[in-house]
Amino acid sequence: MRLRATIPTGIRIGYTERPASGGTEFPVVDPATEEVVAHVANATSPDWNEALDLAHAAAPTLAAMPARARSQALREIFEAVKERTEDFATTMTVEMGKPLAEARGEVSYGNEYFRWFSEEAARINGRVTPAPAGGGTIATTKHPVGPVLAITPWNFPLAMATRKIAPALAAGCPILVKPAAETPLTLLLLGKVLTDVLRRLDFPDGTVSILPTTHAADLSAELMADARLKKVTFTGSTAVGKTLVRQSADNLQRTSMELGGNAPFVVAGDADLDLVLEAALAAKMRNGGEACIAANRFLVHEDLAKEFTERLTARMSEFVAGHGLDDSTTLGPLITAEQRDRVATLVKDAVSGGATVLIGGETPTGAGYFYPATVLTNVSPTSRIMHEEIFGPVATVTSFHNLDQAVATANDTPFGLAAYGFTENIHTAKYLASALNAGMVGINRGAISDPAAPFGGIQQSGFGREGGSEGIEEYLETRYIALQ
Repeated sequence: MRLRATIPTGIRIGYTERPASGGTEFPVVDPATEEVVAHVANATSPDWNEALDLAHAAAPTLAAMPARARSQALREIFEAVKERTEDFATTMTVEMGKPLAEARGEVSYGNEYFRWFSEEAARINGRVTPAPAGGGTIATTKHPVGPVLAITPWNFPLAMATRKIAPALAAGCPILVKPAAETPLTLLLLGKVLTDVLRRLDFPDGTVSILPTTHAADLSAELMADARLKKVTFTGSTAVGKTLVRQSADNLQRTSMELGGNAPFVVAGDADLDLVLEAALAAKMRNGGEACIAANRFLVHEDLAKEFTERLTARMSEFVAGHGLDDSTTLGPLITAEQRDRVATLVKDAVSGGATVLIGGETPTGAGYFYPATVLTNVSPTSRIMHEEIFGPVATVTSFHNLDQAVATANDTPFGLAAYGFTENIHTAKYLASALNAGMVGINRGAISDPAAPFGGIQQSGFGREGGSEGIEEYLETRYIALQ
């Protein structure tokens, strides 16, 4: 499949696009066809150190720019991305695999972070209050933390980057972005758009750099050993997040970590099944299940479990697998053969433990990293699939008798990113909202992401928030002034 637009394939250091210093490249593969669609420059040590040099030099100028100037730039970036929606969506579909309609949705959602933080840039406030003990005044001011390293994942190649880039620029921080090696093209296209806007508005060179590389561990270790880097923001696995937090210790870099999840989806006995079903499909099958907030475990009251399972299975059987650019496709491939095989292994492990496969469960033959929509019941509580993030189009359904028991099962995980609860009773809704142990809880909703809301988890799902009024605080430090 051909890309709709000409996409830059060099690294972007500030305003300059060029080959990697070592001259090496790596392939980008269409997961639906297994064909190479592009070769991208593979950044190495001289490249990311040059980017940090530029960011460090740019930081004072960027911090001193009026908030309105940063606000205006973000708003113009929003308009520029909007104009190129089809280019971004097609690129995303080809390199990541999601259906084109979903890719367009990601462009719209991800782009909203530029608009949201264009508005937040002008609302960075301190405070002035009398000292309670008397004799003085307490004043606080906010300042950008300085150069930022953002490491972004492959599953939402635009949105996971915009919700880091936008608040960094709003706060006045230069940012280096390392896109996932599986999906660098979307970010390289965004880098071109950013350059066009920021250079025209006289932002300093080095405000944003895009560094595709297959040497991610070397990049993070080397940059975080440099005291000029002030913050790291990461979306990805818990294991990698822990490594980055350890690496941040020597220079005490600020970190924000959006890590793995194991979201429960609890359906009380009085829930509206029509609403539940639509929400279940949204929470499970968005992005083919390759989402950190995807519903992993469906826990359904015994009075509704049979009907819910039958209706969910019927709806899951309607998904059509294929290339995301085909109009009939509603389920794209998984990102790599390794990810497809991991999902298949989780299903096989569940089946060996006594689970029943109602639909799917078999890896198809032919090109592409496809795995079918799958529904499992009678899954053993000790199966790996109940404790690990699936990241694929597989739903497990377990019935319960007592709601307290269901909540205890839902919370029986070291993760705490998202959880979902469904009921028609206001008291039950309040109970689920407070008892489900997660950084984000959806009540009677299967779609919870919103640029105006703080996104993030607790426990092994990380810390820090992206979006909302809280999102910009991750890029600001507070200074206290004692006034006599």
